[in-house]
Amino acid sequence: MVEVADSTASPSAATDSGGADTGESLMGDPGSTGRFGRFGGLFVPETLVPACQELESAFRAAWSDPGFHAEFDGLLTGYAGRPSPLTECHNLSSELGVRILLKREDLNHTGSHKINNVLGQALLAQRMGKTRIVAETGAGQHGVATATAAALLGQDCVVYMGEVDVRRQALNVYRMELLGAEVRPALSGSRTLKDAVNEALRDWVTNVRDTFYCIGTVAGPHPYPAMVRDFQAIIGKEAKEQMQTAEGRLPDTIIAAIGGGSNAMGLFFPFLDDTSVNIIGVEAGGKGVNAKMEHCASLTGGRPGVLHGNRTYLLQDDDGQILEGFSISAGLDYPGIGPEHAWLHEIGRAQYVSITDVEALEAFQLSCEMEGIIPALEPSHALAHVMKIAPHLPKDHLIIMNMCGRGDKDIFTVAKALGFEMGEFS
Repeated sequence: MVEVADSTASPSAATDSGGADTGESLMGDPGSTGRFGRFGGLFVPETLVPACQELESAFRAAWSDPGFHAEFDGLLTGYAGRPSPLTECHNLSSELGVRILLKREDLNHTGSHKINNVLGQALLAQRMGKTRIVAETGAGQHGVATATAAALLGQDCVVYMGEVDVRRQALNVYRMELLGAEVRPALSGSRTLKDAVNEALRDWVTNVRDTFYCIGTVAGPHPYPAMVRDFQAIIGKEAKEQMQTAEGRLPDTIIAAIGGGSNAMGLFFPFLDDTSVNIIGVEAGGKGVNAKMEHCASLTGGRPGVLHGNRTYLLQDDDGQILEGFSISAGLDYPGIGPEHAWLHEIGRAQYVSITDVEALEAFQLSCEMEGIIPALEPSHALAHVMKIAPHLPKDHLIIMNMCGRGDKDIFTVAKALGFEMGEFS
């Protein structure tokens, strides 16, 4: 494995680990090295270097092309259903003593924020002449979104999914197959998202000529972290505009759950230069952040290392071996985090905390009972943190939380955890 470096890359705030103190924008381009401070980069086998460079060149050309933006925006509006609403939760707000607004990514076509990024990458694949798409998925939402876009654009689709996740997310597996995708279980390692990524990367290396690898989060080798962020930034752009229209001001705090971190980065990025806005990312604390590593809180309980093509915070042992994380949420079950999040953590622009399975389940139930919104387990973690901090905030404190997905996929998992007998439906 090699790291590709380019000494000619122009510096930007995002390549300066001290960027938060320089007065420069934090919304910079990481340049051709893909660096966010000391994180990110391009750590891949030599056989993949040309593919990553081809992708970067194609993305930069597309992102500067008004025609590409017109097509992308048209699909976001006419197919995905954007803009997603910004819903004020009056019952929860009254109960918790702060004002809570949800960015309703759960109302997008396919039921999560994942469709935003996938439509962009599928269009890019088409532009590059790639006829086959491979993807990894954990909870299945990225896989469903990828299968959906591939069906729309007439592309072959293979989705890799850990065998453990195939069992606990059977509904999404069937949805992907209905959409014409082939779902291939990852049978190695922990048989979860990490291993699905490994299998997808192997497929890409083998079939790079006609295959496009559609990564679902802000991780992986450059240019994926910045590219996925740019496709997802529509979340924060809309939220900012909606807030100004409704309230004439910015929120006090924005909060999102984090696995790899795409929904969070999508919300956070347009607010990075707004220093009055507190930014909080919520990791999966599993059974608690402790030495047993029964969690997936990479920033809270991990340390820097290299995985899946980039340097970031990872769950690993003293010998650098990647550890199996744990979370009730398949979408947060990843032993790493996107490198831009690692950088924001290191410079102090964003705060990262963890929430346990028990706390997330409590929030799940509260959202259902008080707002009639069944959340996915991922945003349930974010809501649990809102519940935790609300008693310490003023009543007019305004929070935007990203409701990044709906809970259909998690019903069986939640029912089992809460001791509900599903009978013939289980």
